[in-house]
Amino acid sequence: MLKSISAVLTLSFALAGCGAMMAQNPSSKLKPVNAVSDDVHSNLMLKGADVTAYFTQGRYVQGSPEFTSRYEGVDFRFANAQSKQLFDQSPDKYLPQYGGYCANGIMFGIPWGGDADRWRMVDGKLYMFGGQLSQDAFELSLSQNIALADRYWVEEIQGSNSFVQRAKRLVFKVPHYQTGEQQAQAVAQSKSIKPNTSTNSK
Repeated sequence: MLKSISAVLTLSFALAGCGAMMAQNPSSKLKPVNAVSDDVHSNLMLKGADVTAYFTQGRYVQGSPEFTSRYEGVDFRFANAQSKQLFDQSPDKYLPQYGGYCANGIMFGIPWGGDADRWRMVDGKLYMFGGQLSQDAFELSLSQNIALADRYWVEEIQGSNSFVQRAKRLVFKVPHYQTGEQQAQAVAQSKSIKPNTSTNSK
């Protein structure tokens, strides 16, 4: 088993490269984060999405390098000066849950994925997802899955190295782990048994 862990860690580090590892694991309380390194910033959250726009406009908006703030070692971009000011006044209010990683992955103890244009607000909190399937699967039991993700984030992931944690949980899977195929089946089954509430009236 130790050989398996070592092999997964080696592969993860090789695939990730130093840049990605450094970007996702700043030396701050926000570690780990769904961040990348580009030509301008070394720890760019959500590839530069304006995190305030989800709250103020209810949509994904790409930020600009012209309007940037650095908070706890992480770089944030904004669409305009007003959005930057909002963030600077109260940064914690606009942070995505789980460091911006896919909430569905965090539910399995795996900090991985998270697309800027796939998200949901729940009780004033921003949750990111790695695709439509991940979001659909997570929303099948929303409250229960948020509770699971909260638990794994607090007990295992927050403050850890994203690549080490990811490798660990890809080998030692959580008891409720589901493959992508299993989640797709659950989502399809849920859709097939839902009552049809659509009407033709206008």
